[in-house]
Amino acid sequence: MALVDTALRGLKPQQKPKKYSDGGGLHLLVNPNGSKLWRLVYRFEGKQKTLAFGVYPKVSLADARALRDRAKKALADGIDPARNTNSATTDHDTFEAIGREWLRAQEPTWAPKYAPQVFRQFERDVFPALGARPITDIEPSEVLKLLRAVEARGAQDIAKRLRQKISAIFRYAIASDRAKHDPAANLKGALKPPPKTRHMAALKAGEMPEFMQRLRAFDGQAKTALALELVIHTMTRTNEVRFGRWAEVEGGLWRIPAERMKSGRDHVIPLSQQAKAILERLRALAGDSEWIAEGTRGKPMSENTMLFALYRMGYHSRATTHGFRATASTILNESELWRPDAIERQLAHVPGDSVRSAYSAALYLDERTRMLQWWSDKLDEFEAEGKPVQATTNSRLSDTDLSDLLGT
Repeated sequence: MALVDTALRGLKPQQKPKKYSDGGGLHLLVNPNGSKLWRLVYRFEGKQKTLAFGVYPKVSLADARALRDRAKKALADGIDPARNTNSATTDHDTFEAIGREWLRAQEPTWAPKYAPQVFRQFERDVFPALGARPITDIEPSEVLKLLRAVEARGAQDIAKRLRQKISAIFRYAIASDRAKHDPAANLKGALKPPPKTRHMAALKAGEMPEFMQRLRAFDGQAKTALALELVIHTMTRTNEVRFGRWAEVEGGLWRIPAERMKSGRDHVIPLSQQAKAILERLRALAGDSEWIAEGTRGKPMSENTMLFALYRMGYHSRATTHGFRATASTILNESELWRPDAIERQLAHVPGDSVRSAYSAALYLDERTRMLQWWSDKLDEFEAEGKPVQATTNSRLSDTDLSDLLGT
């Protein structure tokens, strides 16, 4: 039975690899890790062989069928299609095949938690770009292009480590007579250092346990601490919480309209169980107010209220409300459990690339739902790791004193 694109897009990974046939020996192999690989099984001179046509959806269904037809024509002419490396290559000569061979060889030497991270890095960043290519045909510019894409999301350390591992795979291929040179060898100097930009003060992961305990011990107004918690759990900007209305919250979603977003586009935020509990407490404090984070005299919370709370907790010049977005982004990216595009979408960053910026308010919603629950659970872990604290001495500073610190 012929395959259709709509069905292919919805295929989910199983516990074991599963093949979906399109006829004529062409099938899509769906691995447990979620990768979808085009394969053509054929016989030549009495031997069964397999061709790799690349990764779906980068190689479309129509493209895979065209490659199958080209291979069939070669067979009809008495030619082994594996010799035509412009259209396909044998499985054992592709970068992915040799790469996985090297990864499996290294796996016993790695820590149990490290090996899955490395495999995820390659399946996310490397194999989609190089996997289906004959390893002998790969040029330095191709390797640099994928490393630049990793750098572009701010993951310079990951780009550096990937270059080292890619280079090791080429050296392994050279040692086993399957490659002649290492195109990644001289790219170390080509990788760009992190840009020197000024960022909002943000806490590192190691500082979060103490912070979460200090937030729990905050002796100011409860709604201030809850609003700050909501910012952290939802990865939102301060004003998105300050001007949030109860009418925007429905079920497990918070829908922020375009006119309140910096991007100028609607933003849908899936709510974790912890975020829902925070909202329930804020609603109890709000009474009949329309505002999620009410200030005084029926108005939204003032601009610096949450920042002043950080000062009262002892975090002047050490943390800002906006900085928690950077903290969350760093921890989520370093976990390597989530696609960078899902993290960027949760931050309401709209990519500049014309293809990637095809917009939907609910883009990556399923993944972001799981991701935000993971993030909220991680915040709970941080709090559990921290030592209980008393309210800081700064907690007695008045708003006037805090304004002096701000220079306002």
